[in-house]
Amino acid sequence: MTFVGLDNFRELFSDWFFQQATRNTIIFTLAASIAQVGLGLLLALLFHQPFRGRAWLLPLCIYPMMLSTLVCSSIWKAWLHYDFGWLNNFFDLLGIARVSWLSDPQTALAAIVLVDTWQWTPLAFLLLLAGLQAIPPDIEEAATLEGTSSWQRFWHVRLPLLRAPLFLALLLRSIDAFKLFDKNYVLTGGGPAYSTETLSLLAYKQGFKFFHLGTASAIAVVMLVIALVLSLAYAWQVMRRPH
Repeated sequence: MTFVGLDNFRELFSDWFFQQATRNTIIFTLAASIAQVGLGLLLALLFHQPFRGRAWLLPLCIYPMMLSTLVCSSIWKAWLHYDFGWLNNFFDLLGIARVSWLSDPQTALAAIVLVDTWQWTPLAFLLLLAGLQAIPPDIEEAATLEGTSSWQRFWHVRLPLLRAPLFLALLLRSIDAFKLFDKNYVLTGGGPAYSTETLSLLAYKQGFKFFHLGTASAIAVVMLVIALVLSLAYAWQVMRRPH
């Protein structure tokens, strides 16, 4: 064994495959976490109000989160099939051209974002619903008596009090999305044309397919540092006190 210092990192940062995987990982993390927290907030606002059938719809909304990732990916691989998937069959009924969801570099990453959003929006939804239910009702009643509109109550009352649950949901979803491996491994294998190759999948291939253990370890260290930065940013946002 020979000590190589930082050579693995120098080679890594100049490698096109690492740059492509980093780009895909960042795009996926931003798109998936923002979409899931945004949709989770909309669902939380909807279910925070009483309506008929609420008790029956709530378990259905969290059902995708209860499935294992491999089962979820296998289901969506069938649903996104070009010839037999229900999504393309629905497009046929609307007169829209079929889409090569998993075999087109322009749509493959977006398809994985769709699958991940379907599975993990319920987590953000539950966190934000719990945050809404923790808001003291007298605060909203006071705002209503002041004659504020629904939008003003949301923007000036609910949203500031939801800051901690929002950042927690963003942190959990962004870290989980950042280490994406199983969905793109099952759905695309990193293709087509490396358009869905992520850092986790690249580390797996380098370490266990090509046996470049130094490169795989360097990728893992880079991912650890980025996850640590995200965690520290969350802690700073939540724990800081207003002046």
